[in-house]
Amino acid sequence: MKRMFDLLLALAAAVILAVPVMLVATLVRLTSPGPALYWSDRVGRHNAIFKMPKFRSMRVGTPAVATHLLANPQAHLTPIGSFLRKSSLDELPQLWSILAGDMSFVGPRPALFNQHDLIGLRTRFGVDELVPGLTGWAQINGRDELPIPDKVKLDVDYLQRQSLWFDIRILWLTFVKVLRRDGVAH
Repeated sequence: MKRMFDLLLALAAAVILAVPVMLVATLVRLTSPGPALYWSDRVGRHNAIFKMPKFRSMRVGTPAVATHLLANPQAHLTPIGSFLRKSSLDELPQLWSILAGDMSFVGPRPALFNQHDLIGLRTRFGVDELVPGLTGWAQINGRDELPIPDKVKLDVDYLQRQSLWFDIRILWLTFVKVLRRDGVAH
């Protein structure tokens, strides 16, 4: 049921967002050298690595670490990078990952391949059994501001409560948070 929901919603979103996606891709290319997309190695279900696309908000050559680990994250942002992140427009290419089955609309956000503390805790509590999501329970309860143990507690809560109605609630709350730009650190 969840996979069918993801496919139908992703196809509808791809059609509706085709023009904005092309516009954002063009803006990324015009405002900084390099490709429009950045393919990030992420941890998926059962800790399998997959390539997740995002619109590039950081300059080419930025180290592949969580943004909060950079000495000066602002120095690595492209001219429109901050806007892309705060508006969550950088996430639009992840519709591809949802269509491919690497991601779902709702689930724990996929960890970077080198976030060993987060991956270890998620594995310990069984969260690695879930397909990662474009958004999730932890995303709407703190996003970038959450310490890893708190994020994993929310991921476990989602694991225990997951249902189609809970996913719809999370999607609605995500929409509200994105409009308000709540919880975005960079």
